[in-house]
Amino acid sequence: MKTIFITGTSSGLGQAAVRLFHNHGWKVIATMRNIEKGREFSDLERVTVLPLDITDPAQINSIVSQAIALGEVDVVLNNAAYGIIAPLESVSDEELQKQVDTNLLGAIRITQAFIPHFRNKKSGMFLNITSIAGLVTFPFDSIYHTVKWGLEAFSEGLSYELAPWGISIKTVAPGFIRSSFATNMVVSSTPPYQELLDKYLGVVSGMMDPNTSGLTPEEVAAVVYDAVTDGKNQVHYTAGSDSKSMYERRLEVGPEASRREMAALFLGQ
Repeated sequence: MKTIFITGTSSGLGQAAVRLFHNHGWKVIATMRNIEKGREFSDLERVTVLPLDITDPAQINSIVSQAIALGEVDVVLNNAAYGIIAPLESVSDEELQKQVDTNLLGAIRITQAFIPHFRNKKSGMFLNITSIAGLVTFPFDSIYHTVKWGLEAFSEGLSYELAPWGISIKTVAPGFIRSSFATNMVVSSTPPYQELLDKYLGVVSGMMDPNTSGLTPEEVAAVVYDAVTDGKNQVHYTAGSDSKSMYERRLEVGPEASRREMAALFLGQ
């Protein structure tokens, strides 16, 4: 029986992934900051809930050690994240640090902590949840792009050094997900940018019906499960028709034309 370690499992995609892998016969180590929310999994006998704040390096090392002590881990799913939409001028240093710690450094540190375990057993997989924002760009998302593009590059770059030990690393880049992620997104601005930001948010809102647009967390979890089990030597995956089409369009026209198209679409420039 295989075991998967998942971060950010209190809601959304993380929660859906716990249930999907469990339903496929896996043991699951579900981590979250507030383990009270882990009661959601109390009816699942092969699920172990552990507390984890992925911005805390010391706790990462401790929880990874506890997870390995429970038995061999086969897959690590780095899922925990949150979004931010803001002009750079309005982002405080505290907000910047939190975004980088949560969405980039947390995944990197967890990966680093698990590598010796995977290397010793000469197998294992890391799967990092990125975003279409890690493959194309939008207005007012520069900080979110930084961490998600960084995670895509980190994963591809790391794949070379892990391969000799039978360790793989993959990314799944969802588009819009019908979950609490969007409602939990941080949005901030300063007066000079407010009109442009409102225009951008208006276009985005018009494109995203929370009842019909994008994928459900369960549908994205299914893409994750397929990526974990397909046996392909492939790093990058997309999830959702919106993510697939936007990424393919960027590849088709090139980065400069893609940037101009986004400016016209979202800002009328």
